[in-house]
Amino acid sequence: MTEATPKPPLPDHLSIDPRSPHHVPAVFEHDIGIRFNDKERGDVEEYCISEGWIKVPAGRTLDRKGKPLLIKLKGKVEAFYR
Repeated sequence: MTEATPKPPLPDHLSIDPRSPHHVPAVFEHDIGIRFNDKERGDVEEYCISEGWIKVPAGRTLDRKGKPLLIKLKGKVEAFYR
């Protein structure tokens, strides 16, 4: 019998980019889900629950540094552990 490690609370603002000040490595040790406007999304790069937005890649477009170009979508955001 193994005990599950306690999951840290999900922050209000989270980014998957390790260089971002909103990146929390302890949260990414667990599987996270994002529900945007009552539909689950798997392509979210960054979110903010209090401001009500997510950032997702804009197709296959890349910026000048080779990272995906992100667009901001506004709506109802919910983060949860799966």
